Amino acid sequence: MTRKEARRGMVLVTVLWSISLLSALAMAASVTFRGFAGVMVVDRNRVQSDALLTAGLEASASTIETIGDTPLREIEITLTLATGSVRAHLNDEGGRIDVGKAPLEVLAALLQSVGAPAAAADGIARRIVELRGGGKPASGETKLGTRQPFTDIAQFVSQLGQISGVRPEWLAAIVPLTTVYGSETVNPLTAPRGVVAALPGVNGERLEAFLVERRSHPADADRMARALGSGQRYLAAQPQRVVAIELMTTVTGGHAAAAHAVIVVLPQDSEPYRVLVFSPRRSTQLL
Repeated sequence: MTRKEARRGMVLVTVLWSISLLSALAMAASVTFRGFAGVMVVDRNRVQSDALLTAGLEASASTIETIGDTPLREIEITLTLATGSVRAHLNDEGGRIDVGKAPLEVLAALLQSVGAPAAAADGIARRIVELRGGGKPASGETKLGTRQPFTDIAQFVSQLGQISGVRPEWLAAIVPLTTVYGSETVNPLTAPRGVVAALPGVNGERLEAFLVERRSHPADADRMARALGSGQRYLAAQPQRVVAIELMTTVTGGHAAAAHAVIVVLPQDSEPYRVLVFSPRRSTQLL
């Protein structure tokens, strides 16, 4: 091989290496750009979902103001915007049993309604009262005033689960019937069927009589309460101030997000509503 041919061979190898290097750099740039574009899409979806969730809260607060004294019971609204839609499911927290304020016998009846034997229910109810910091009060006494000993139902369930003899299925059944934003009594205008059924002294016949009265006279709290006999002492109509909201959004293109929120609407407040709880759920991509 001549010196000139050898030089040409070296040049060819150099060119081939250069082409390979440029190809590798181009591939790397392409992958980086695609990754960056993917991040941009995810960020855009997240921003749009957050905006829809906020819109859902605003629409929910407006609905609460609009309905006024009309019982807020299982209301659902849907808001559609250019970027997607949000669905909000509203429930009055006053229609549930407040585990931080309810009397001892209500807690015991609640536990029995989800399957606990009478003796176990009474013992667990007394332990709940002790957890609330009320010592060992007599039946109907809580010694709590307006103080709320539990931050949320998740914390309550976690503590309740540590009590000996409490079964997981009881905990799961208790969650939709309870709150930490209510009062010593339950709002009969908005209480779900399961909550009313869990009150002391309420049997199947009285429950059905109550539901009939509520369907016939949805705003007459006294009339429907009388249908429960002795159980009416645990009921009291009250303003719908604290509302639980389940939010579900769908962004144009299929991205979905959800959140659980609790808001309070107060008369003559400087803010239209205040957020007590906002808990985002895991986002998904709809197929």
